[in-house]
Amino acid sequence: MKRMFTAPDPGLARLRNSTRAVLGTGLAVAVAELAGLSLTASITGGLAALLALFTVLDADVRAQRVTTALLPVAGFPVLVLATSLHGMAPVRDAAWLAVVFAGVYARRWGPRGHALGIFAFMMFFVTQFLHARPAQLPELFAAVALALLSAGTVRFVLWPIERRTPPAAAPPPLPGTGLARATTRQAFQATAACGFALAVGQILSEDRWYWAVGTAWWIFVNTASRGETLVRGFRRVLGTVTGIAAGLLIAVPLHGAPAPTAALVAVCVFGIFYTAAPSYSWMMFFVTVMAGLLYGLLGVLHPGLLLLRFEETAAGALGAALGVTLILPVTTHAANDAWIQRALHCVRASTAASLDRLAGDPDADPAPHAAELELLLARVRMALAPLVHPLSPLRARKARARQVLALLDDCAREVRGLVSVAADPQASHDARLAAACWRVEAAVEALTAPQGAAGTATPATPAGPAGAEPALAHLHGLETALAALATPLRTDPRAPLVITA
Repeated sequence: MKRMFTAPDPGLARLRNSTRAVLGTGLAVAVAELAGLSLTASITGGLAALLALFTVLDADVRAQRVTTALLPVAGFPVLVLATSLHGMAPVRDAAWLAVVFAGVYARRWGPRGHALGIFAFMMFFVTQFLHARPAQLPELFAAVALALLSAGTVRFVLWPIERRTPPAAAPPPLPGTGLARATTRQAFQATAACGFALAVGQILSEDRWYWAVGTAWWIFVNTASRGETLVRGFRRVLGTVTGIAAGLLIAVPLHGAPAPTAALVAVCVFGIFYTAAPSYSWMMFFVTVMAGLLYGLLGVLHPGLLLLRFEETAAGALGAALGVTLILPVTTHAANDAWIQRALHCVRASTAASLDRLAGDPDADPAPHAAELELLLARVRMALAPLVHPLSPLRARKARARQVLALLDDCAREVRGLVSVAADPQASHDARLAAACWRVEAAVEALTAPQGAAGTATPATPAGPAGAEPALAHLHGLETALAALATPLRTDPRAPLVITA
């Protein structure tokens, strides 16, 4: 709860995106209703708009427009395939597993492949959720087209947030080749996990088995190691349990009443977007409550259905755990080091750009580096989540991971302050800033160089700033945090953590 409301939100980006998502999704549903489409088509359109706003994360606005325009290319064939195979269970199951593999494999082509893969998977999912038939395809196509047009209008015309503040590029996946390449490895893992979830899900229910497959699929989104995937599965189950409890108190008594249900779905859409970055459990809470509300609109909601939702989620989480543990696993430590080093290099880039801006270079802009640092820190938190989890038995590594996260948060706070100072046209350039910036760069190099490399040394704790300049104070804070990072990063991870004064 604390993280959800206190997580940094530079420029109120999460708040704006969440509000815009409500407007885009609401407009899509309203347009579908005004066009006289069925409830099934309206729900499909709302989901399509939500996915377009949630998954299209290209680095520039033009690329986002192209990706949004390509979503039907990935989604429409899957709609045709899923509805036409509705009565042929074995072929349908095999087709969906093929979509799973292709959707995960497509992530190797960056944000566009990632978005198209998710959209294709979810179009298959929504046909199972709504029990869509081939005769409904024309209105489903119309609903998706209208939804993407509505979402695009809100995103690119009415509220073009990215045009004023270019989005930070999503961190690229960790490197690898062949079966070790992240996308290839995850494609096999996710397909196996979804296959297991599909089999167990159908044993639990012949009608609602698809929730297990959906759970297994989403657990693999934006994870890079065995530990990350296991923790995400735990958090998904936790969010689902709390969402089911809320559904019993909120969704069931409503009995699908249109007006209050629509208002609460809007709240859930906002919550999904606002909590996605800081808390996966809270995001799943809102997803689960929204699913219950939609079942209420369809007239099939009852307490037993929510219990089945939990059982299917548990089956999907178990499938993901087996897939990531048994098939081409990547250890948590290997991912940790790579993401921490990327974050430290971004600290150095932010500092250098801030210094250039303070020196009078109008082309130097540290803001994109600061935004990228926030994304990288989110990946670091995800990578370290298995170590800091309350159930982790590795006490020394837990203490070390917590200290690393705290110190990296200190670095991010000082970077944000430095960027704010650099943006002030009245800020003066002090000669001492250059020396402090060089010390920051040297400290980053010492922390990221291979241990034992010639010419590297542990960063020394700096003396206090000699002046009251805000920029100097922030650089001093950076030096202090980087010097303190040497202890958890440069000692044996199994050794007890000794914090020196």
